[in-house]
Amino acid sequence: MGDSNISSDITGRKVFFLFPTAYVQNQVITELIQHEYEVYISKDARHLAQALKKYTDSVVFVNIDEGMPEPEWEKWVHTLMTALPDLKVGVFSSTPDEKIRDKYLDTLHVKCGYYNSKLDMSKTTAKILEVLDEMNVKGRRKYLRANTQSESVATINMPVGGGFINGAIRDVSVVGVSCTFEEEMTMLRKNTLLKDIQIRLQTMLLKVEAVVFGSRLDGHEKVFVLLFTQRVDPEVKVKIRKYIQQSLQHKMDREIN
Repeated sequence: MGDSNISSDITGRKVFFLFPTAYVQNQVITELIQHEYEVYISKDARHLAQALKKYTDSVVFVNIDEGMPEPEWEKWVHTLMTALPDLKVGVFSSTPDEKIRDKYLDTLHVKCGYYNSKLDMSKTTAKILEVLDEMNVKGRRKYLRANTQSESVATINMPVGGGFINGAIRDVSVVGVSCTFEEEMTMLRKNTLLKDIQIRLQTMLLKVEAVVFGSRLDGHEKVFVLLFTQRVDPEVKVKIRKYIQQSLQHKMDREIN
């Protein structure tokens, strides 16, 4: 567990939402993704509890209005927090019952708050962002990255020397990509500016501009690292973050289900 904490101080903690409402998904989770938090959605309490044995210092926000009766949620939260003392829990509910709210805050001592899912989600989002920041949930990591080596549709295309060169993207973040190309790319020297690049991430086709940061050999392949310039459309970054979350979610779903 100590090693896990050391690792999360560097790479950040995972944030899980169990049975989130549509409002929470569309507003809270969407905003957390744009703030580079590693967010996952689950609709299976049993499978998530098993997964958390591996990710012991994660943050979990539970919607206690769905999935099981509230007394069973109380037991689920208590059992999980007892077994995994590094886990941090927050609760969502639409119930106006102050006794239930007090139970989670004052008796179970959940660390990430109790939120009324009928209230203004913008205020809720701001509060959750504040809580996650205070807990240093992102650790030292600034940007999320998705490994795309197993993706059949994660490609790069750019104009070079009067023609177009195709390549495969190995990983992507909002700051850049690492990629390989089908042919020798001797012209891609450090600090070379590349315009009119097209990157395809599944069904998304995005136009970017980048600078060559460097290259390295990986076996017989030469891997180039390209950093996006400040002129990249902010909407492109929004789409990249969304893609990264979907990619990470897909891998997590395979793992916990």
